[in-house]
Amino acid sequence: MDTPMYPKAGGDIAHRRRELAPDILEAFHAFSARVFAEGALPVRTKQLIAVAVAHVTQCPYCIRGHTEAALKAGATDQQIMEAIWVAAEMRAGGAYAHSALAIDTMQHVHAAAHG
Repeated sequence: MDTPMYPKAGGDIAHRRRELAPDILEAFHAFSARVFAEGALPVRTKQLIAVAVAHVTQCPYCIRGHTEAALKAGATDQQIMEAIWVAAEMRAGGAYAHSALAIDTMQHVHAAAHG
């Protein structure tokens, strides 16, 4: 049996998810609807944030769904790509910032070895 790494969302899987935990699924859908509703941030901005986060979390379903939602909310292709670049910078920036831990450890180990 050849099983795809990422099965198509919906259908039997959605039915099974609903069957296994209907109350939690309902609460999640209500939470999601509220989060992405118009508020202090416009829907388009929220969807652009979601596109960026989806790339950092590397969720293929989220990338597709929120890219489509961003387009439907009026985002341009350029805005979506820029949001993705922001995500890429933040991911790289995290590695750069956390290098402080490695540098601090190296300094302590070297100091202990020469101490």
